[in-house]
Amino acid sequence: MTSTQYFNQAVETLPRDDIEAMVDEKIAYTIRYAAEKSPFYRHYFRDNAVKPVDIRTHEDLLELPVLSGQTIRDNQPPAAQEFLFRSTSWNNIFTIHETSGTSGVPKSFFLTWDDWNRYAIKYARIFTSQGFSDKDRLIICASYGMNVGANTMTLAAQKMHMTIIPTGKCTFPLRLIQSYKPTGIVGSVFKFIRLARRMSAEGLKPADSSLERLIIGGESFSERSRQYVADIYDCEVLNTYGSTEGTMCGECQAVNGLHVPEDMVHMDIYDPYKKTYIPEGKPGHIILTTLLEPNETIGTLLINYDTDDTTRVLSKSRCTCGRTHMRIENPWREAETIRIFEVPVNRIDIEDAVFTEGNMEFLTGEYEAFVYGDEEHENVLRISVETLDLKGVSCTSIQDTIIDSFLKEKKELEPMYADESLQIIINCVGPSGLELYHVRGRPKRLVDRR
Repeated sequence: MTSTQYFNQAVETLPRDDIEAMVDEKIAYTIRYAAEKSPFYRHYFRDNAVKPVDIRTHEDLLELPVLSGQTIRDNQPPAAQEFLFRSTSWNNIFTIHETSGTSGVPKSFFLTWDDWNRYAIKYARIFTSQGFSDKDRLIICASYGMNVGANTMTLAAQKMHMTIIPTGKCTFPLRLIQSYKPTGIVGSVFKFIRLARRMSAEGLKPADSSLERLIIGGESFSERSRQYVADIYDCEVLNTYGSTEGTMCGECQAVNGLHVPEDMVHMDIYDPYKKTYIPEGKPGHIILTTLLEPNETIGTLLINYDTDDTTRVLSKSRCTCGRTHMRIENPWREAETIRIFEVPVNRIDIEDAVFTEGNMEFLTGEYEAFVYGDEEHENVLRISVETLDLKGVSCTSIQDTIIDSFLKEKKELEPMYADESLQIIINCVGPSGLELYHVRGRPKRLVDRR
Protein backbone atom coordinates (compact mmCIF):
# COMPACT_ATOMS: atom_id res chain seq x y z
CA MET A 1 0.00 0.00 0.00
CA THR A 2 1.29 3.49 -0.89
CA SER A 3 0.28 6.42 1.30
CA THR A 4 -1.26 9.49 -0.33
CA GLN A 5 -0.84 11.52 2.88
CA TYR A 6 1.53 14.46 3.11
CA PHE A 7 2.75 16.50 6.04
CA ASN A 8 3.31 19.52 3.78
CA GLN A 9 2.03 18.62 0.33
CA ALA A 10 3.06 21.90 -1.33
CA VAL A 11 6.72 21.44 -0.41
CA GLU A 12 6.90 17.66 -0.76
CA THR A 13 5.49 17.74 -4.30
CA LEU A 14 7.38 20.76 -5.66
CA PRO A 15 8.45 20.44 -9.31
CA ARG A 16 12.17 19.75 -9.78
CA ASP A 17 12.91 23.24 -11.15
CA ASP A 18 11.29 24.85 -8.11
CA ILE A 19 13.28 22.61 -5.76
CA GLU A 20 16.53 23.62 -7.45
CA ALA A 21 15.62 27.32 -7.30
CA MET A 22 14.69 27.06 -3.61
CA VAL A 23 17.96 25.28 -2.80
CA ASP A 24 20.03 27.97 -4.50
CA GLU A 25 18.14 30.72 -2.69
CA LYS A 26 18.72 29.06 0.68
CA ILE A 27 22.38 28.37 -0.08
CA ALA A 28 23.00 32.06 -0.68
CA TYR A 29 21.44 32.96 2.67
CA THR A 30 23.18 30.09 4.50
CA ILE A 31 26.59 31.26 3.28
CA ARG A 32 25.86 34.81 4.47
CA TYR A 33 24.85 33.40 7.85
CA ALA A 34 28.08 31.37 8.01
CA ALA A 35 30.18 34.45 7.30
CA GLU A 36 28.45 36.41 10.04
CA LYS A 37 27.82 33.82 12.76
CA SER A 38 30.37 30.98 12.41
CA PRO A 39 33.93 31.68 13.63
CA PHE A 40 35.22 28.74 11.58
CA TYR A 41 33.77 29.96 8.28
CA ARG A 42 34.51 33.59 8.98
CA HIS A 43 38.18 32.70 9.39
CA TYR A 44 38.12 30.35 6.39
CA PHE A 45 36.56 32.89 4.03
CA ARG A 46 39.07 35.54 5.15
CA ASP A 47 42.16 33.32 5.04
CA ASN A 48 41.28 31.88 1.61
CA ALA A 49 40.03 35.12 0.01
CA VAL A 50 36.57 33.66 -0.53
CA LYS A 51 33.80 36.20 -1.03
CA PRO A 52 30.54 34.88 0.44
CA VAL A 53 28.51 36.86 -2.11
CA ASP A 54 30.11 34.77 -4.86
CA ILE A 55 28.60 31.54 -3.48
CA ARG A 56 25.02 31.59 -4.72
CA THR A 57 24.23 28.11 -6.10
CA HIS A 58 24.76 24.47 -5.19
CA GLU A 59 27.46 24.29 -7.88
CA ASP A 60 29.37 27.02 -6.03
CA LEU A 61 29.44 24.85 -2.90
CA LEU A 62 31.72 22.43 -4.72
CA GLU A 63 34.50 25.03 -4.49
CA LEU A 64 34.45 24.98 -0.68
CA PRO A 65 36.34 22.42 1.42
CA VAL A 66 34.87 19.08 2.43
CA LEU A 67 34.80 18.84 6.22
CA SER A 68 35.38 15.67 8.22
CA GLY A 69 34.65 14.77 11.79
CA GLN A 70 38.31 15.45 12.53
CA THR A 71 37.87 19.02 11.28
CA ILE A 72 35.25 19.52 13.99
CA ARG A 73 37.52 18.01 16.66
CA ASP A 74 40.39 20.25 15.54
CA ASN A 75 38.21 23.30 16.08
CA GLN A 76 36.88 22.62 19.56
CA PRO A 77 38.44 22.12 23.02
CA PRO A 78 40.94 20.76 23.84
CA ALA A 79 42.47 21.30 20.37
CA ALA A 80 41.13 24.89 20.22
CA GLN A 81 40.24 27.38 22.93
CA GLU A 82 36.65 27.76 21.72
CA PHE A 83 34.00 25.83 19.81
CA LEU A 84 34.65 27.44 16.44
CA PHE A 85 31.73 25.66 14.75
CA ARG A 86 29.19 27.06 17.24
CA SER A 87 27.16 29.33 15.00
CA THR A 88 25.00 31.39 17.33
CA SER A 89 25.22 32.99 20.76
CA TRP A 90 25.10 30.83 23.88
CA ASN A 91 21.69 32.18 24.88
CA ASN A 92 20.23 30.66 21.68
CA ILE A 93 21.61 27.18 22.43
CA PHE A 94 18.86 24.86 23.63
CA THR A 95 20.74 21.54 23.95
CA ILE A 96 24.32 20.29 23.66
CA HIS A 97 25.16 16.88 22.20
CA GLU A 98 28.27 14.75 21.75
CA THR A 99 29.02 11.79 19.53
CA SER A 100 30.05 8.54 21.17
CA GLY A 101 33.75 9.34 20.82
CA THR A 102 34.63 5.78 19.83
CA SER A 103 37.12 7.13 17.28
CA GLY A 104 38.64 9.80 19.53
CA VAL A 105 37.46 12.94 21.30
CA PRO A 106 33.65 13.23 20.98
CA LYS A 107 32.43 15.78 18.44
CA SER A 108 30.31 18.52 20.01
CA PHE A 109 27.07 19.69 18.43
CA PHE A 110 24.92 22.60 19.54
CA LEU A 111 21.19 22.72 18.77
CA THR A 112 18.85 25.70 18.92
CA TRP A 113 15.08 25.39 19.15
CA ASP A 114 15.01 26.18 15.41
CA ASP A 115 17.23 23.12 14.87
CA TRP A 116 14.84 20.92 16.83
CA ASN A 117 11.88 22.31 14.90
CA ARG A 118 13.59 21.53 11.57
CA TYR A 119 14.45 18.03 12.79
CA ALA A 120 10.86 17.43 13.90
CA ILE A 121 9.45 18.59 10.56
CA LYS A 122 11.78 16.24 8.69
CA TYR A 123 10.68 13.25 10.78
CA ALA A 124 7.02 14.25 10.62
CA ARG A 125 7.31 14.11 6.84
CA ILE A 126 8.93 10.68 7.07
CA PHE A 127 6.33 9.25 9.44
CA THR A 128 3.49 10.63 7.33
CA SER A 129 4.99 9.12 4.17
CA GLN A 130 5.13 5.78 5.99
CA GLY A 131 1.39 5.85 6.68
CA PHE A 132 1.37 7.12 10.27
CA SER A 133 -1.29 9.58 11.42
CA ASP A 134 -2.97 10.89 14.55
CA LYS A 135 -4.65 7.49 14.90
CA ASP A 136 -1.35 5.69 15.57
CA ARG A 137 0.47 4.72 18.75
CA LEU A 138 4.23 4.36 18.30
CA ILE A 139 6.75 2.68 20.61
CA ILE A 140 10.20 4.29 20.38
CA CYS A 141 13.02 1.90 21.24
CA ALA A 142 15.78 4.43 20.51
CA SER A 143 17.51 5.82 23.60
CA TYR A 144 16.72 9.27 24.95
CA GLY A 145 19.81 11.34 25.76
CA MET A 146 22.79 12.58 23.79
CA ASN A 147 21.39 10.75 20.72
CA VAL A 148 18.92 13.11 19.01
CA GLY A 149 16.82 10.44 17.31
CA ALA A 150 14.32 9.57 20.03
CA ASN A 151 13.62 13.19 20.98
CA THR A 152 13.29 14.16 17.32
CA MET A 153 10.70 11.43 16.71
CA THR A 154 8.81 12.47 19.82
CA LEU A 155 8.65 16.09 18.66
CA ALA A 156 7.57 14.93 15.20
CA ALA A 157 4.76 12.90 16.74
CA GLN A 158 3.57 15.99 18.61
CA LYS A 159 3.29 17.87 15.33
CA MET A 160 1.26 14.98 13.89
CA HIS A 161 -0.86 14.49 17.04
CA MET A 162 0.38 10.90 17.17
CA THR A 163 0.71 9.03 20.46
CA ILE A 164 4.21 8.06 21.62
CA ILE A 165 5.14 5.27 24.04
CA PRO A 166 8.72 6.35 24.96
CA THR A 167 10.21 3.11 26.27
CA GLY A 168 13.75 3.90 25.04
CA LYS A 169 14.50 0.17 24.81
CA CYS A 170 12.95 -2.88 23.16
CA THR A 171 13.20 -4.85 26.40
CA PHE A 172 9.91 -3.28 27.53
CA PRO A 173 7.27 -5.49 29.21
CA LEU A 174 5.12 -7.28 26.68
CA ARG A 175 2.02 -6.03 28.49
CA LEU A 176 2.64 -2.70 26.71
CA ILE A 177 1.71 -4.40 23.44
CA GLN A 178 -1.23 -6.20 24.97
CA SER A 179 -2.59 -3.17 26.85
CA TYR A 180 -1.93 -0.22 24.55
CA LYS A 181 -2.20 -1.94 21.16
CA PRO A 182 0.64 0.00 19.47
CA THR A 183 0.48 0.21 15.69
CA GLY A 184 4.22 0.71 15.17
CA ILE A 185 7.66 0.39 16.72
CA VAL A 186 10.90 2.19 15.94
CA GLY A 187 13.91 -0.05 16.55
CA SER A 188 16.52 -2.13 14.73
CA VAL A 189 16.42 -5.45 12.90
CA PHE A 190 17.90 -7.31 15.84
CA LYS A 191 15.70 -5.60 18.42
CA PHE A 192 12.67 -6.70 16.39
CA ILE A 193 13.95 -10.27 16.11
CA ARG A 194 14.62 -10.51 19.86
CA LEU A 195 11.23 -8.98 20.65
CA ALA A 196 9.52 -11.53 18.41
CA ARG A 197 11.36 -14.32 20.20
CA ARG A 198 10.17 -13.00 23.58
CA MET A 199 6.61 -12.72 22.31
CA SER A 200 6.62 -16.27 20.95
CA ALA A 201 8.03 -17.60 24.23
CA GLU A 202 5.03 -16.12 26.04
CA GLY A 203 2.52 -17.45 23.55
CA LEU A 204 2.05 -14.20 21.65
CA LYS A 205 2.25 -14.56 17.88
CA PRO A 206 3.93 -11.43 16.46
CA ALA A 207 1.86 -11.59 13.26
CA ASP A 208 -1.37 -11.50 15.32
CA SER A 209 -0.42 -8.36 17.27
CA SER A 210 -1.74 -4.82 16.70
CA LEU A 211 1.48 -3.84 14.88
CA GLU A 212 0.97 -2.56 11.34
CA ARG A 213 4.48 -1.33 10.52
CA LEU A 214 7.99 -1.45 11.94
CA ILE A 215 10.49 1.34 11.38
CA ILE A 216 14.19 0.56 11.26
CA GLY A 217 16.24 3.48 12.52
CA GLY A 218 19.85 4.05 13.46
CA GLU A 219 21.57 1.29 11.49
CA SER A 220 21.90 -0.13 8.02
CA PHE A 221 20.57 -3.59 7.25
CA SER A 222 20.39 -6.17 4.49
CA GLU A 223 17.27 -6.66 2.42
CA ARG A 224 17.16 -10.30 3.46
CA SER A 225 17.08 -9.40 7.16
CA ARG A 226 14.34 -6.83 6.47
CA GLN A 227 12.26 -9.46 4.69
CA TYR A 228 12.81 -11.92 7.53
CA VAL A 229 11.44 -9.39 10.04
CA ALA A 230 8.52 -8.54 7.73
CA ASP A 231 7.62 -12.24 7.48
CA ILE A 232 7.73 -12.73 11.27
CA TYR A 233 5.40 -9.81 11.98
CA ASP A 234 3.43 -9.95 8.71
CA CYS A 235 3.62 -6.18 8.37
CA GLU A 236 5.50 -3.38 6.58
CA VAL A 237 9.13 -2.80 7.56
CA LEU A 238 10.37 0.65 6.50
CA ASN A 239 13.64 2.49 6.83
CA THR A 240 14.82 5.82 8.22
CA TYR A 241 18.28 7.34 8.20
CA GLY A 242 19.32 10.24 10.41
CA SER A 243 22.21 11.86 12.19
CA THR A 244 22.95 14.54 14.75
CA GLU A 245 24.10 16.69 11.83
CA GLY A 246 20.50 16.75 10.61
CA THR A 247 20.34 14.46 7.58
CA MET A 248 17.05 12.67 8.34
CA CYS A 249 15.87 10.82 5.24
CA GLY A 250 13.02 8.34 5.11
CA GLU A 251 11.58 5.53 3.04
CA CYS A 252 7.93 5.95 2.04
CA GLN A 253 5.51 3.06 1.61
CA ALA A 254 6.47 2.78 -2.05
CA VAL A 255 9.90 1.49 -0.89
CA ASN A 256 11.70 3.17 -3.79
CA GLY A 257 14.56 4.63 -1.79
CA LEU A 258 14.83 7.19 1.00
CA HIS A 259 13.48 10.68 0.33
CA VAL A 260 15.92 13.53 1.07
CA PRO A 261 14.30 16.74 2.44
CA GLU A 262 16.03 18.85 -0.20
CA ASP A 263 14.49 22.12 0.93
CA MET A 264 16.17 21.73 4.34
CA VAL A 265 19.43 19.90 3.66
CA HIS A 266 21.53 19.81 0.50
CA MET A 267 23.25 16.52 -0.33
CA ASP A 268 26.15 15.82 -2.68
CA ILE A 269 27.94 12.50 -3.30
CA TYR A 270 31.73 12.49 -3.01
CA ASP A 271 34.68 10.17 -3.59
CA PRO A 272 37.03 10.76 -0.63
CA TYR A 273 39.87 8.82 -2.29
CA LYS A 274 39.87 10.71 -5.61
CA LYS A 275 38.61 13.88 -3.89
CA THR A 276 36.03 14.47 -6.59
CA TYR A 277 32.24 14.68 -6.67
CA ILE A 278 30.38 11.76 -8.17
CA PRO A 279 27.62 11.84 -10.80
CA GLU A 280 24.11 10.64 -10.09
CA GLY A 281 23.80 6.88 -9.76
CA LYS A 282 27.36 6.20 -8.55
CA PRO A 283 28.10 5.36 -4.88
CA GLY A 284 30.08 7.73 -2.66
CA HIS A 285 30.13 9.52 0.67
CA ILE A 286 27.17 11.64 1.73
CA ILE A 287 28.23 15.31 1.85
CA LEU A 288 25.61 17.52 3.49
CA THR A 289 24.93 21.22 3.96
CA THR A 290 22.17 22.49 6.22
CA LEU A 291 19.95 25.04 4.47
CA LEU A 292 18.57 28.03 6.38
CA GLU A 293 15.80 30.54 5.86
CA PRO A 294 16.04 34.19 6.96
CA ASN A 295 15.57 34.70 10.72
CA GLU A 296 16.37 31.07 11.52
CA THR A 297 19.19 30.18 13.89
CA ILE A 298 21.42 27.13 13.91
CA GLY A 299 23.69 25.87 16.67
CA THR A 300 26.33 24.15 14.53
CA LEU A 301 26.42 25.11 10.87
CA LEU A 302 28.14 22.55 8.63
CA ILE A 303 28.77 23.15 4.94
CA ASN A 304 30.01 20.24 2.79
CA TYR A 305 30.22 17.91 5.78
CA ASP A 306 31.37 14.34 5.09
CA THR A 307 29.10 12.08 7.15
CA ASP A 308 31.37 9.09 6.44
CA ASP A 309 28.28 7.23 5.24
CA THR A 310 27.95 5.92 1.69
CA THR A 311 24.98 5.95 -0.67
CA ARG A 312 24.02 6.76 -4.26
CA VAL A 313 21.24 8.83 -5.77
CA LEU A 314 18.54 6.53 -7.14
CA SER A 315 16.28 9.10 -8.76
CA LYS A 316 15.22 12.74 -8.85
CA SER A 317 11.95 11.95 -10.63
CA ARG A 318 8.54 11.88 -8.98
CA CYS A 319 8.04 8.86 -6.72
CA THR A 320 4.89 6.76 -7.04
CA CYS A 321 3.88 8.21 -3.66
CA GLY A 322 3.76 11.61 -5.37
CA ARG A 323 6.79 13.13 -3.68
CA THR A 324 9.37 14.84 -5.85
CA HIS A 325 12.36 15.11 -3.52
CA MET A 326 15.26 12.90 -4.61
CA ARG A 327 15.64 9.38 -3.38
CA ILE A 328 18.83 7.67 -2.24
CA GLU A 329 19.87 4.09 -1.60
CA ASN A 330 19.85 2.85 1.99
CA PRO A 331 23.15 4.33 3.30
CA TRP A 332 25.86 2.12 4.74
CA ARG A 333 28.52 3.23 7.16
CA GLU A 334 32.13 3.49 6.01
CA ALA A 335 33.21 2.55 9.55
CA GLU A 336 31.58 -0.84 8.94
CA THR A 337 33.54 -1.47 5.73
CA ILE A 338 36.90 -3.23 5.49
CA ARG A 339 38.97 -4.22 2.46
CA ILE A 340 40.04 -7.77 1.70
CA PHE A 341 42.56 -7.82 -1.17
CA GLU A 342 41.34 -4.27 -1.97
CA VAL A 343 37.74 -5.49 -2.28
CA PRO A 344 35.38 -3.52 0.01
CA VAL A 345 33.36 -5.74 2.32
CA ASN A 346 30.65 -4.16 4.45
CA ARG A 347 28.90 -5.58 7.47
CA ILE A 348 25.75 -5.74 5.34
CA ASP A 349 27.48 -8.16 2.94
CA ILE A 350 27.98 -10.54 5.86
CA GLU A 351 24.45 -10.02 7.15
CA ASP A 352 22.92 -10.73 3.76
CA ALA A 353 24.77 -14.06 3.58
CA VAL A 354 23.73 -15.04 7.12
CA PHE A 355 20.06 -14.37 6.36
CA THR A 356 20.09 -16.47 3.18
CA GLU A 357 16.83 -18.37 2.76
CA GLY A 358 16.91 -21.65 4.64
CA ASN A 359 19.43 -20.57 7.27
CA MET A 360 16.91 -18.88 9.52
CA GLU A 361 15.17 -22.16 10.33
CA PHE A 362 18.21 -22.86 12.50
CA LEU A 363 19.79 -19.48 13.32
CA THR A 364 18.76 -16.58 15.56
CA GLY A 365 20.14 -14.02 13.10
CA GLU A 366 22.86 -12.87 15.50
CA TYR A 367 26.33 -12.93 13.96
CA GLU A 368 29.82 -11.43 14.12
CA ALA A 369 32.74 -11.55 11.70
CA PHE A 370 36.50 -11.10 12.09
CA VAL A 371 39.25 -10.79 9.50
CA TYR A 372 42.76 -12.08 10.22
CA GLY A 373 45.91 -12.23 8.13
CA ASP A 374 48.53 -9.94 6.60
CA GLU A 375 46.23 -8.04 4.17
CA GLU A 376 48.42 -8.68 1.09
CA HIS A 377 49.07 -12.42 0.98
CA GLU A 378 46.67 -14.40 3.14
CA ASN A 379 43.39 -13.50 4.82
CA VAL A 380 40.93 -15.41 6.95
CA LEU A 381 37.32 -14.33 7.26
CA ARG A 382 35.69 -16.01 10.25
CA ILE A 383 31.93 -15.62 10.56
CA SER A 384 30.27 -16.83 13.76
CA VAL A 385 26.52 -17.42 13.84
CA GLU A 386 24.25 -18.20 16.78
CA THR A 387 21.83 -21.10 16.95
CA LEU A 388 19.43 -21.99 19.74
CA ASP A 389 20.09 -25.72 19.26
CA LEU A 390 23.76 -26.37 18.54
CA LYS A 391 23.32 -30.15 18.54
CA GLY A 392 20.37 -30.12 16.17
CA VAL A 393 21.90 -27.96 13.45
CA SER A 394 24.08 -28.92 10.49
CA CYS A 395 26.88 -26.36 10.61
CA THR A 396 28.30 -27.78 7.38
CA SER A 397 25.09 -27.00 5.50
CA ILE A 398 24.94 -23.49 6.97
CA GLN A 399 28.60 -22.97 6.11
CA ASP A 400 28.04 -23.90 2.46
CA THR A 401 25.00 -21.64 2.20
CA ILE A 402 26.74 -18.61 3.72
CA ILE A 403 29.94 -18.99 1.69
CA ASP A 404 28.06 -19.53 -1.59
CA SER A 405 25.86 -16.51 -0.95
CA PHE A 406 28.77 -14.28 0.08
CA LEU A 407 30.93 -15.15 -2.93
CA LYS A 408 27.98 -14.74 -5.27
CA GLU A 409 27.80 -11.09 -4.24
CA LYS A 410 31.59 -10.61 -3.93
CA LYS A 411 32.71 -12.27 -7.15
CA GLU A 412 36.03 -10.38 -7.04
CA LEU A 413 37.04 -12.59 -4.10
CA GLU A 414 36.28 -15.92 -5.81
CA PRO A 415 39.82 -16.35 -7.27
CA MET A 416 41.41 -15.73 -3.85
CA TYR A 417 39.03 -18.22 -2.25
CA ALA A 418 39.80 -20.76 -4.98
CA ASP A 419 43.57 -20.54 -4.48
CA GLU A 420 43.10 -20.49 -0.66
CA SER A 421 44.75 -17.11 -0.14
CA LEU A 422 41.32 -16.28 1.32
CA GLN A 423 39.83 -18.73 3.77
CA ILE A 424 36.24 -18.37 4.96
CA ILE A 425 35.44 -20.18 8.18
CA ILE A 426 31.88 -20.46 9.52
CA ASN A 427 31.63 -21.04 13.23
CA CYS A 428 28.31 -22.11 14.81
CA VAL A 429 27.84 -21.26 18.50
CA GLY A 430 25.10 -21.84 21.03
CA PRO A 431 23.03 -19.19 22.82
CA SER A 432 25.13 -16.23 24.06
CA GLY A 433 28.25 -17.79 22.52
CA LEU A 434 29.21 -14.74 20.44
CA GLU A 435 31.89 -12.33 21.63
CA LEU A 436 29.55 -9.36 21.18
CA TYR A 437 27.48 -10.53 24.16
CA HIS A 438 30.44 -9.83 26.39
CA VAL A 439 31.33 -6.38 25.07
CA ARG A 440 29.94 -3.25 26.67
CA GLY A 441 28.24 -0.66 24.45
CA ARG A 442 27.19 -1.06 20.86
CA PRO A 443 28.95 -4.14 19.44
CA LYS A 444 30.87 -4.16 16.15
CA ARG A 445 29.75 -7.04 13.96
CA LEU A 446 32.64 -6.81 11.49
CA VAL A 447 36.10 -6.40 13.03
CA ASP A 448 39.45 -6.17 11.25
CA ARG A 449 42.05 -7.97 13.39
CA ARG A 450 44.91 -7.95 10.88
